[in-house]
Amino acid sequence: MKRCSALRLRRKHLLPPFLSLLVLSILLLVSVKYNYVTESTVVQEVSKSQPLYKHPINCLAIYDMDPVEVGKSFIMRRKKTVEDKDESLINLTKSCPSFINIRGYDAVCVSEEEKEFPLAYSLVVHKYAWMVERLIRATYSPNNIYCIHYDQKSSSEFIAAMESLARCLPNVFIVSKRESVFYASISRLKADLNCLSDLLRSEVRWKYVINLCGQDFPLRSNIELVSELKKLKGSNMLETSRPTEIKKQRFTFHHELKPASFEYQKLPVRTEQKKSPPPHGIEMFVGNAYFVLSREFVVHMDSSAVVKDFLAWSEDTYSPDEHFWATLVRLPGIPGEVPRSQPDITDLMSKTRLVKWHYLEESLYPPCTGEHVRSVCIFGAAEMRWLLNYGHWFANKFDPKVDPILIQCLEEKLEEKQRLLQSRTSLTCRTG
Repeated sequence: MKRCSALRLRRKHLLPPFLSLLVLSILLLVSVKYNYVTESTVVQEVSKSQPLYKHPINCLAIYDMDPVEVGKSFIMRRKKTVEDKDESLINLTKSCPSFINIRGYDAVCVSEEEKEFPLAYSLVVHKYAWMVERLIRATYSPNNIYCIHYDQKSSSEFIAAMESLARCLPNVFIVSKRESVFYASISRLKADLNCLSDLLRSEVRWKYVINLCGQDFPLRSNIELVSELKKLKGSNMLETSRPTEIKKQRFTFHHELKPASFEYQKLPVRTEQKKSPPPHGIEMFVGNAYFVLSREFVVHMDSSAVVKDFLAWSEDTYSPDEHFWATLVRLPGIPGEVPRSQPDITDLMSKTRLVKWHYLEESLYPPCTGEHVRSVCIFGAAEMRWLLNYGHWFANKFDPKVDPILIQCLEEKLEEKQRLLQSRTSLTCRTG
């Protein structure tokens, strides 16, 4: 992520800095008024007809920043709720017709515009099976196509849940070649590339491909995404900036994958061995791992000897997915090219992913109301309005263990917007 360049961005979307004071006031108000909220208020049994726990919250009031309702959400998320386990998704998908009906896949309507503009998704995931399903459901259209790459190191329950999803949904499949993904290594990039390769060979003639991870969530409904992507007219959407001297060290030195006390078990470690310059005189740019790419770009990339050489050169770099796409999109002649002479496109300029960094809160965006992990905000419900109005298409990070209410309210808001926009056009609906 190009962190320093974010300081140069326009600030037209910023909320007043007093939001943090407002949040504190909300907490004080609600802790007094709703301190009597009991365990029974927020805990309910999850039944087969209602597999996901639903919090008794007014999402419209959350969106409107009602202080009492936002405060209730803070209290609710501290209470114990029924956890949505991977096993429950496995059980629900034992009967595909029942799963499809209960989760509403058979009731999805498609506008003519959506039908003529199918999208592809590459999902690189490793945990939280229900979050993956909810991500698919929130972006779902029967004419889209979804490739799932699960980490080879994932739990057997998670893998079984992913295989069951692919078995039940005809436009969801498991990638043909899977990687053991290690943080900041080439394996993360290869996971996406494997999905892109399979997606190109699918029968669906998708227009754009979007990559997602298990802690992403959409901020736009499918019909809104289609409308936005059509405006790109073949160009691509991703971060691409000139590297700082510190970032250059990631690809000017040879890195070796070594054991680490970290979630992904191994980590690329820098050596003192300098690498040769990039092949074909390629000028380096950096960004993040997230992309929105046109079909033409992916077709060109798939058959390009220059791209293959660049991928091989990137094998021993640190977090190559954070320079690979940012550099490729600047190559002269590539479909949707961003000319090298063009200024940096930072993460807040690109609409691919809205991420909130701890050290930029209250200068570039309002404070995190959830929790932080490795300086990244896991969003809370009090940020719902900001998330939906900022202008990005997706955001990261979300975690049902941190704030399940935000995810529930985003689902409701996106469904509402999808129905509203579809009501203005002719539709094809599945009724069974």
